[in-house]
Amino acid sequence: MRFKSKKILYPLAAAGLAALVYLLWLPWVPALRHSNPERTAFMDLRVRQAAKKGKKLEQIKTWKDLDSISPYLVGAVLAAEDDTFYVHRGFDFDQIKIALRLNWKKKRYVYGGSTLTQQLARTLYLSPSKRILRKLKEAIITFWMEMALSKKRILELYLNSAEWGIGIYGAEAAAQHYYGKSSEDLSAEESAALASVLPSPRKWSPLRETPFMVRRRASILSRMSPGVEKSTDALAGPEAAEAAAEDGPDE
Repeated sequence: MRFKSKKILYPLAAAGLAALVYLLWLPWVPALRHSNPERTAFMDLRVRQAAKKGKKLEQIKTWKDLDSISPYLVGAVLAAEDDTFYVHRGFDFDQIKIALRLNWKKKRYVYGGSTLTQQLARTLYLSPSKRILRKLKEAIITFWMEMALSKKRILELYLNSAEWGIGIYGAEAAAQHYYGKSSEDLSAEESAALASVLPSPRKWSPLRETPFMVRRRASILSRMSPGVEKSTDALAGPEAAEAAAEDGPDE
């Protein structure tokens, strides 16, 4: 009996130690105050995914200071992805409740209710995996980001790191790719179109005129204004996430 107990205990202890080591390995978030990351974990993941298919992925990422990005795009992204950005401390618990209800209704994971800070933590350091340990690590990094960085800096990092298409990262690269202009010169309509694809940027295009995309762009445009801090349409995120899930995994 004692021998069997040890056979069970040792693997459990090893698994627990491995989990602890994983959770304790954390990036030095304060470095982001003054250092602009050249690459992200998501960029490296996409390169590995392409290599597995025998392809070489060209990637474009051009840094742009927040003050030099169109305020229309700032407002559109906030309206589309995180309308409580300026009032939460990394987690939007109302959106988390919506996510729990929606996922329970669908009997599968279709919406996470993530804030911009959570998305940034995942993009810079982690992966799209939905494993519990990865989610815990994301929560720790998110909390640290909110403590160590200003809201302006978090938003700047997000807009320069977000994936906006296959091999396209950041607002400047997206503006140049889709509209042939600087992100500083984007119009309100162009900004709403760019923000509309963020739930599924590798499958959706800001130039596509499907009924859903037209409706989503119009919804974002009606709710945004330069520097917008709060929107009242809480279902925009879940609706888009559900549509992205129906399209299949964004790989």
